[in-house]
Amino acid sequence: MPIITSAGVVEQPPVLVPSIGYISATYYDPAGGVWPLTSRQLGWYTLADGVSGLGAAPRELTTDPHPRGGSRLRHAQPLSRAIVWPLHVYGDTHLEFVDRWRSLARAFARTLREGPGVLEIARPDGGRRRIDVYYQDGFDGQGSRNASSSTYDSAIITLYCEDPFWYDPTPRVVHRESGSGEDYLQPYPSVSSSQVLGATTVTNPGDEQVWPEWTITGPASLVTFTRSDTGDEFVLDPSLVSGSLLATEQVVVTTDPPRVRKLTAEVQTVDLGAASAGSVTIQFDGKTTGSIAYDADAATVQAALEALPNVEPGDVTVSGGPLPAAVTLSFAGQYLGVDVPEVTVTPTGLTGGTVTVTTVTEGGTANWVGALNWPSAVLWPLDPGDNDVVFQLDGAGTGSAVDLSFNPRYETA
Repeated sequence: MPIITSAGVVEQPPVLVPSIGYISATYYDPAGGVWPLTSRQLGWYTLADGVSGLGAAPRELTTDPHPRGGSRLRHAQPLSRAIVWPLHVYGDTHLEFVDRWRSLARAFARTLREGPGVLEIARPDGGRRRIDVYYQDGFDGQGSRNASSSTYDSAIITLYCEDPFWYDPTPRVVHRESGSGEDYLQPYPSVSSSQVLGATTVTNPGDEQVWPEWTITGPASLVTFTRSDTGDEFVLDPSLVSGSLLATEQVVVTTDPPRVRKLTAEVQTVDLGAASAGSVTIQFDGKTTGSIAYDADAATVQAALEALPNVEPGDVTVSGGPLPAAVTLSFAGQYLGVDVPEVTVTPTGLTGGTVTVTTVTEGGTANWVGALNWPSAVLWPLDPGDNDVVFQLDGAGTGSAVDLSFNPRYETA
């Protein structure tokens, strides 16, 4: 059987890699398998002296001849990266060795069918950097040095990286919310309410430009994002797509590649008519609540739904009521933008009433790229260091918010 671990199960002692320092390394295959690469106890370990390709990204330089001799640099284009990673594999028996060798080869080679894997480098101080990788070659082996039993061999693996830059696996998130003074998620500092949905400074701690993702939570009638130093700007206008951004609805703007998705919350109502006694249960996506009294208020219904194993706080908001009058279920959180199944309400001893469940709005995702102010829209990046930006929401109200998220990118591991 392949030896696959889950993150954190195997403690990896640091390995000294020339020119890089002490590291531990983990490979994550496209299917979710976790393969520590610097721990001997699993039956394979890194031959540190042969590791290469972890330094600064390679560049192709475009130059123009200078009339007085030499040349001038016109452009430096980052190129794809190749990482060489020697891995020694062994086993107590030939069968154990072959099983480990084949399992590792499958884990790397499946990147060519299922998309990239991830190589993560961690340092003793807790810092981590990752890069997306594809297997290129190396699992042909070097030839066992124990010809009688063939219980070990070395794979000199070459990994191809489309994007040559390393990235921090923990995203940086900036949050602005109408009426809130706590704007940066911990451990980042908060800013005053005067800066909410206004001018602020976003710091990119990396070595390279990053292309952030923006999430706008309604209500909002017009959204403008401006980078103050360059004047680059893009505007999101719901009216351009004959739409609107209502409370709890969200629009996600991805800057690279350009993409705009509008996430609509599913809204359902539950009405018990003129019920005067009894109780009901509510089934959502195969899970059933406990008993809910016929005259329960919205908070009680919401608490019953949040007690389900498939519902987290924030996934559903219940308003209106109290029962037997209609209560409204609005789905957000993990269900925002999802066409969720309609709830099933089962009465027990319900007197004088009839259960009615109505889907008022189906959840879903719509392409809103037409809501941008083309052709003048510039989906701008964040440069290394401080970036002065302005978030402006017209028509904002309670709950209106902007979230900016990015993973810093680095030259080296």
